Amino acid sequence: MITAVDTSVLIAIYRGERDGARWAERLADCRAEGVLCVGEIVAAEFFATVMDEKEYTQILQELGLEMRPSNLAAVQLAGRTFRRYRDQGGPRTHLIPDFLIAAHAQEQADRLAALDRGYLRRYFSDLKLVSLP
Repeated sequence: MITAVDTSVLIAIYRGERDGARWAERLADCRAEGVLCVGEIVAAEFFATVMDEKEYTQILQELGLEMRPSNLAAVQLAGRTFRRYRDQGGPRTHLIPDFLIAAHAQEQADRLAALDRGYLRRYFSDLKLVSLP
């Protein structure tokens, strides 16, 4: 079982936000079932939060996260889905990186650990989401 992890989950854990400890436990459960991974967008967004290479690497290692860059199928799915979103009048609230994170998970993982902000279920209905109970 491969679980991709969204940036918001990593930031919640890193900053010790209200649900951070619960997310850490949830990821530990997912890791017990298989692999945890991040794509390049999540990796870059999370690094922009940490801004320290040593600490960043340590956090990824402690959480057991692997870096798995997006493949061509994920990139194309993100582009097609974003175009549909914009054609349907979707505002610039969500940009290509949001769609690439979801497409990466749908194409290269079995599920995505993320806060559901609505667009995931609407535009990636085949994507299984891991959330907090």
